[in-house]
Amino acid sequence: MAEINIILNILETLVKALPNNAFLSSLHHQFCNIGGLSKKQLEGLYAKAETSGLISSSTLATLDAIIKKKPNRYKSELIKKAPEPLKDESIAIDLQAIITKFPQHKMALFLQSKNDHNDPLTEAEKAAIKRLAKLLLK
Repeated sequence: MAEINIILNILETLVKALPNNAFLSSLHHQFCNIGGLSKKQLEGLYAKAETSGLISSSTLATLDAIIKKKPNRYKSELIKKAPEPLKDESIAIDLQAIITKFPQHKMALFLQSKNDHNDPLTEAEKAAIKRLAKLLLK
């Protein structure tokens, strides 16, 4: 039993009637080569078929049912990034001063690395930097 393909029948009828229409030619080419059309393309085909007057109302109703069966595709909204926390310049200055005076100080090196990579410093770490600066930079 031969399968009836409504979309192909509509495309072939419209391409024969309007051979210079690039939109219909591209839809026909895509349908024949890829095997299907998107919902937006089917809606465009429906509009062309409806305005041409060459396609029966029952065929248009079938095409409309095919369009309604297709799922709607929505683009997801852009995710807004949280604003970057502003760096405390006094922390960076204190860390640089400590490392200049004590280049092998492991805690200062660790905290400077963390600060340079824009990792947020906890309040305890900030307090430790201030305490180190007060003790070591007298």
